[in-house]
Amino acid sequence: MKIVIPGGSGQIGTVLARAFVADGHEVVVLSRKPVSAPWRIVEWNGESLGRWASEFENADAVINLAGRSVNCRYGARNRRAIKESRIKSTRAVGQAIAETAHPPRVWLQASTATIYAHRYDAPNDEATGILGGDEPNAPDTWRFSIDVAKSWEQAAIEAHTPNTRQVLLRSAITMSPDRGGAFDYLLRLVRYGLGGKHGDGHQFVSWIHELDFIRAVYWLINHDLSGPVNLASPNPLPNVEFMRDLRHAWGTRIGLPATQWMLEIGTFLLRSESELVLKSRRVVPMRLLESGFEFLFPIWQSAVQELCQRKRTKSRRQ
Repeated sequence: MKIVIPGGSGQIGTVLARAFVADGHEVVVLSRKPVSAPWRIVEWNGESLGRWASEFENADAVINLAGRSVNCRYGARNRRAIKESRIKSTRAVGQAIAETAHPPRVWLQASTATIYAHRYDAPNDEATGILGGDEPNAPDTWRFSIDVAKSWEQAAIEAHTPNTRQVLLRSAITMSPDRGGAFDYLLRLVRYGLGGKHGDGHQFVSWIHELDFIRAVYWLINHDLSGPVNLASPNPLPNVEFMRDLRHAWGTRIGLPATQWMLEIGTFLLRSESELVLKSRRVVPMRLLESGFEFLFPIWQSAVQELCQRKRTKSRRQ
């Protein structure tokens, strides 16, 4: 297959590109800053059509991951960049597909599980899940993230691409042993003795193992699903249990907890937002399961053990 990945220079794009190339597929990453890689990288500006659009001809799949990182403070300038980068790049991808003589079979458009409401009472699936934005007393930063997610999806929905199947990837946190990812950050907290619960620890953590994320993307390319699809393990769990299992898998007994006010200070100093750890994301992949997809790592306890084992192996090799 030929697979084009706009915005594929980040961690998730690298995870996918690495797997596709290993399986013998042709991969083209569209990036604002081309660098040397085991796959072909083509420059684009993420806003308007250019030579890059020719890469869509006869492509089997386009996986649009473009958008400024949300791991920052949500000041006015960053908010504008986060939202505009997603909307503009999605519109550019949609326009390129619309004007292609032989368009891609499928367009997988990145979205996020953050689009769902902060809740504890029941899981959010694609059919009955409650979209966020109207929760009482929700911080302004949470409402902003949900607005971004809704606008991101709407930009894709508005594209006129009748000959290309479209899937909205409502992805949970992808857990990979690669340096700089979410798992790497959480493991560092554990290794420094700070791997206790975050806040009251009741908020749910939705996650997906790297290998299941790759397999789910393959599944969506090859199966006739369209619209929103949750990419998450079927078993989200409370933060206190999530962090406990991570400590046990790494062999660390002590994990100091972080209260909400500590997290507010810490994320401020790290130029990030506490929403990333305090919002309850209880998301389940109903459509994947109903279509017959089977997870290799449906349970966090086994997933984290495998991730820690690979992390140790990587560390020994470096």
